[in-house]
Amino acid sequence: MAKAADMFLQTLTEKQKDKIQFGFNEEERYNWNYVPRSRKGLTLNEMTGQQIKDAFALLRTALSDTGLNKTSSIIQLENVLREVENRSASDTYRDQGNYSFSIFGNPATDVIWGWRLEGHHVAFNFSSENNRLVSGTPGFLGSNPAVVLSGSEKGKYILKDEAELGFALLHSLNKEQTNKAIISNEAPGEILTASSRHAMINDPKGILYNEMESTQQKIFLQLLSIYIHRYTRSFAQVMMKEIEEAGLNNLRFAWAGDQQPGIGHPHYYRIQGPTIIIEFDNIQNNANHIHTVIRDLKNDFGGDELLKHYKNDQH
Repeated sequence: MAKAADMFLQTLTEKQKDKIQFGFNEEERYNWNYVPRSRKGLTLNEMTGQQIKDAFALLRTALSDTGLNKTSSIIQLENVLREVENRSASDTYRDQGNYSFSIFGNPATDVIWGWRLEGHHVAFNFSSENNRLVSGTPGFLGSNPAVVLSGSEKGKYILKDEAELGFALLHSLNKEQTNKAIISNEAPGEILTASSRHAMINDPKGILYNEMESTQQKIFLQLLSIYIHRYTRSFAQVMMKEIEEAGLNNLRFAWAGDQQPGIGHPHYYRIQGPTIIIEFDNIQNNANHIHTVIRDLKNDFGGDELLKHYKNDQH
């Protein structure tokens, strides 16, 4: 990852480097969001074709093939959204070039450094120490439309697995279990952790892992795995190990909103445990607009320990 980041930086002009590089301890590192907005960093629109290839080579070091494909598809979906909303071809509000890379610190020389990819419906925040990926969160992927309803991309459903396995788990539960899992008949208007710096949902609710039967637990772990394995296999294994060490029996699955799939049926679910919160919502645009997020309760943005190491060891 450090090698890929350094190779990417070496292709940039001094002006581009001034835009893309920040200090690791700057507040900008926590300034993340997933809505269309102006962003700091260097956008794809400001890069040459080769620089874009090098930027995505960096992304390939952090994400699995599946994670990379979903991310690329979501970026390309901006063109579909531009058509759906009848915007002009020159519109920059829905623009697949308006995705920004930022690098925090110097990957070639610093023991601790990080980087971010961010734009509409895509946000990944990576932190590294001693050539080890410490964190890949907050990690957000969204899709509008969730299912493309017309045009050349009709039927495209980027976050299909996240949606369908959520329903599969809900529908596998018996009546008593369903009563535990469902926390509200109304879906919240947005993911609850939003773009907060410190993610937490107090008073966790839902059905516990050990309150499920073995076949249900298998579906639960498949659903969890879809999110964890957006990242490279080695990093996904580290995340999974932390979840297991904190106890699978401490994981909860909670559901809110409609219990049947399809457009017009707003719904929300989350997985929460001592180390992780995963949220999924499909509420906006008549429930054809998905938001998903992974928050590592210990290691978001690298975590407090990493920042302490940075301040003590490097400065």
